[in-house]
Amino acid sequence: MSRIRTRRIQETALRALCAGVCALVLLLGGAARAQERVDLASPEALLDFFETLNYTPEAWQSGIREVPRAYLMDIGQNWKVNSQNIEVIQKKRIFFRALAPLILRANEVILEDRERLLVLTEKGAQKGNVNGDEAAWLEALGQRYKVEGADIEELVKRVDLVPTSLVLAQGAEESGWGTSRFAAEGNALFGQWTWGGKGIKPKEQREDLGDYRIAAFDTPLESVESYLLNINTNRAYAALRDRRAEMRARGEAISGWDLAETLTSYSERGAEYVESLHAIMRVNKLQATDDAFLAEGKTWEIYPVGN
Repeated sequence: MSRIRTRRIQETALRALCAGVCALVLLLGGAARAQERVDLASPEALLDFFETLNYTPEAWQSGIREVPRAYLMDIGQNWKVNSQNIEVIQKKRIFFRALAPLILRANEVILEDRERLLVLTEKGAQKGNVNGDEAAWLEALGQRYKVEGADIEELVKRVDLVPTSLVLAQGAEESGWGTSRFAAEGNALFGQWTWGGKGIKPKEQREDLGDYRIAAFDTPLESVESYLLNINTNRAYAALRDRRAEMRARGEAISGWDLAETLTSYSERGAEYVESLHAIMRVNKLQATDDAFLAEGKTWEIYPVGN
């Protein structure tokens, strides 16, 4: 209980931020949840739209870390085809800027659950000092994060963000900047496997591994959410969760660069895979994206025309 209380104290800043965001949403009311659909015909049009939101390389270089709630709703075949005629630097800009809001939104939801979980730990959830609704919520959260029984400390370790820089680097590595067949056909950005006949069958499926597929998703956001849940629950990534918890305990910022070092099990390439992630982070200066945050207010749902 003392370790949890110590962690609780160290996350005072996070609690204050969450409380401030909640207060702002209540103050703004319906305006804070306003949505707009945007139909765009090309990747270049997406960059032009980002320009109107001041979501640009120039703004980023000036130190602006606020990211608009502009959510790409589909990747589709058009991006794969059109990207062949786009300069590499532009392709990267489009990919990173389209994916970042999705990562931040998925992490935002996780942190909301984490904050509620920490409140209940302080209330005495480990000893059952919660009401019926709280107990039911904890049980559902435990099932989602594959934590058995009332192991609140393990649940706290799992319900946490994955740094934006790491997610961007893995998305780029696994999907070829969003141009892979799996991304085009199923919004699959992280090469997650699934069994049971669902998903997209690889053209060169390895028979010795069974009838595995690449998991497909209705939206890119669902792909991000599934990836984060995989990182936060799979036994293969326990080392990442342990290192992240150590950073929390020391009061350090969660570093995508450092957590990448634990992902030797994500790919058969092992240490070489980690080196590739680090190269993507270094060349594209992604470490600063760990400081990015979502703007409050309006959201945009972006639909590519012709998919």
